[in-house]
Amino acid sequence: MDSRMATPTDTNCLVNGMPGSLVSVRDRGLAYGDGLFETIRVSAGVAPLLDLHFQRLAQGATVLRLPLDLQLLRDEVTACAVQIGSGLLKLTITRGESQRGYAMPSQSAPTRILQSSPLPDYPPHNAEQGIVLYPCATRLGYQPLLAGLKHLNRLEQVLARSEWQDAGHAEGLVCDLAGHPVECTMSNLFIRLDDAWVTPVLDRCGVRGVMRDYLMQQLAGRGDPVVERRIDLDELLAAREVFCCNSVFGVWPIVGLDGHRWPVGPHTRLAQTLAKQVFS
Repeated sequence: MDSRMATPTDTNCLVNGMPGSLVSVRDRGLAYGDGLFETIRVSAGVAPLLDLHFQRLAQGATVLRLPLDLQLLRDEVTACAVQIGSGLLKLTITRGESQRGYAMPSQSAPTRILQSSPLPDYPPHNAEQGIVLYPCATRLGYQPLLAGLKHLNRLEQVLARSEWQDAGHAEGLVCDLAGHPVECTMSNLFIRLDDAWVTPVLDRCGVRGVMRDYLMQQLAGRGDPVVERRIDLDELLAAREVFCCNSVFGVWPIVGLDGHRWPVGPHTRLAQTLAKQVFS
């Protein structure tokens, strides 16, 4: 184990490998959202989708020109996964401290934060009977350079999620500036059209979820490849089946949106089974 690492015992947070929960007021993650994060589900002491998480993290680090010790980060996550056994790990990486101003420091010393928590207590009926989406008015702006990345700037999602408080909606549909469905507030979207799965392309905005990538790989391996393209709201409403997914809850069937209804179909149940297998 790296001498800079520490395994949490009486704390659920490590900052730069040591138990703690404080960062500098000059940290660029606080000042500018200058960084990345991954929310990693742990089961039986391992993180089954860790490779996909680190692929996305590495891609984000390249785009942001953020120097990361990926092996150190992976070692810390792996050690903490063993420690907690089951739950969630949230890995946050910032560019670290700097003086004021947007210019990147010539020598960055990234801040790494690793937090553990129990799994969210989502109602079982979300997965069993399906969920109803809230039609969010908040739109996702276009920024192709950052599209797909899990960067720290999540204000669009915060505003979209603030639009409803009732228990009747478990997720919200978020569209781009042209009104094309892109994703949900914390998950990716799949629709069944003409005997094929379609998922919105994420070349201008949106987050490329690791469960999305995993399901696309698994479905393609079963001879049911997923098409990535822009979709219209009318296509979503005409779909035979709809579901959303992320790496924490797996797959939730979507059964309603603004008065429209869909059934929970067999293709969604298969996707649900594939997601469950990851953590069994």
